[in-house]
Amino acid sequence: MVAEVTAGSGDRSEGEKEKEKEKAPTSEDRDVEMVVSAAEGPPGEAAQPRKWKGAVILLCFYGFMISLKPCEPFITPYLLSPEKNFTREQVTNEITPMLTYSYMAVLVPAFLLTDLLRYKPVLILQGVSQVVIWLLLLLGTSLLEMQFMEFFYGVTMACRVAYSSYIFSLVSPALYQRVAGYSRSALLLGVFTSSVLGQLCISFAGISFYTLSAVSLGFVSFGLTLSVCLPWPKRSLFFNRMRFQEQKEAAAAAAKSELDQMNPKESASSSAAPPCSASRWRDSVFVQMLLEVRNVVRRPNLRLWSLWWVFNSTGYYLVLFYVHILWNEIQPFTENKNVYNGGVDAASTLLSALTSFTAGYVKIRWSVWSELVIGVITALQAGLLLLMYTTGNIWVCYLAYVLFRGFYQFLVPIATFQIASSLTKELCALVFGINTFLGTILKSIIILIISDKRGLALDVRSQFLVYFVYFTILTVVYLVCAAVVIIRHYRNQREEGGGGEDKEQVASTELNPVAAESEAEPLSNGNSAKA
Repeated sequence: MVAEVTAGSGDRSEGEKEKEKEKAPTSEDRDVEMVVSAAEGPPGEAAQPRKWKGAVILLCFYGFMISLKPCEPFITPYLLSPEKNFTREQVTNEITPMLTYSYMAVLVPAFLLTDLLRYKPVLILQGVSQVVIWLLLLLGTSLLEMQFMEFFYGVTMACRVAYSSYIFSLVSPALYQRVAGYSRSALLLGVFTSSVLGQLCISFAGISFYTLSAVSLGFVSFGLTLSVCLPWPKRSLFFNRMRFQEQKEAAAAAAKSELDQMNPKESASSSAAPPCSASRWRDSVFVQMLLEVRNVVRRPNLRLWSLWWVFNSTGYYLVLFYVHILWNEIQPFTENKNVYNGGVDAASTLLSALTSFTAGYVKIRWSVWSELVIGVITALQAGLLLLMYTTGNIWVCYLAYVLFRGFYQFLVPIATFQIASSLTKELCALVFGINTFLGTILKSIIILIISDKRGLALDVRSQFLVYFVYFTILTVVYLVCAAVVIIRHYRNQREEGGGGEDKEQVASTELNPVAAESEAEPLSNGNSAKA
């Protein structure tokens, strides 16, 4: 008996020792961890608050400076003035359409290169394009040169994605919302300051459009210099994050191979077939997020706000591109002092900032009332477009334009948070990129049909009538959908009785910052976008 007990205890001790050996890290595992940790490099920018704060301040200053273009609100009057002497038909049907075409052609490459090259080269390209724009405005005299000017303007617009996403490479996810507000505020402040400065120079200092263009060239040249001084991030949302993961895996594999040579017997028993490159490509974060976009389409709330982003932003930018030509038709150019484009742009920018801020405090059940809110605001925008089409008073047209922009900017932060609140930061960027690209395609089709000289080549007033019809159709669709959603909601409440209301009672949705935990939300295949 004693012998059996002793033997049993000896067996147990040997079994426990074997388990402890399995649990304890081997020298091989420790070597792999050392190699991987060496590949990871020093801590990120989030661990160095002084460094990222300085980089954020520099980026915001850069955003402010590239927005200082006092002559930008007066480009259309400049082209129609005796200094350039282009006709209204040339500006409407031949020069302005080039902006949308170039934007559509450059948007996708700019989006991919921004992430692949880690932002800074695309910001430098944006600065170079800004300089080329104002050089062409200063020195160009032919129609072809002005079309090239609009082409580079489209390049500049496409490269804005680098500025808006660069900020996320500098800080940890917990600070995304705050620093994004800083960067957007810097841009809005720059646009407002630029518009006020340009209007003061035109109305009170009597400065010519040519001189004001030269001042704008000086500001954008300084902005180009600042872009060269920006730090070069070590990571980005998609490609460089995957490359970083592959470097870690390669380092681990290299360490394994060296240890396998030292212990060939152990390597023969523990080695597994490495995943093929095709499966690794299919499992990559970027490809998985492209597949995840299909699930976004199936969510009613995300689908609604994405469609709003595509269709309403299309109409909004069409109005922005052509409203200055409409103002010139209502009040033809006589002298610089009668042009108030800068003041109107400053007022609309200020109202847009106020409405965007106000939207953050709206508390309603968006799952029920989204379609109705969108429909009512779209109807108001349609009425303002009809007013701009029919009025002959320039001040009424100015006021209608300011309100039109304010209504759109009121819905922008709501749409942003409704889309972003249930997505990871990476998937959110991809969804916004797809929405913007689809909107740009639609915008190009409309311009090709109604504005381009190869299409109908409508005059600017007729175009605003088309925009009114476009927004009216959107209004009808939104209101019909709103009626369906509201009727279905109250019908479900009646069917469920009094208890259904308690079950469905959801706290009023306020536009709060996206929680940091949502950054690590897993994809449908179980992988994390933070991998």
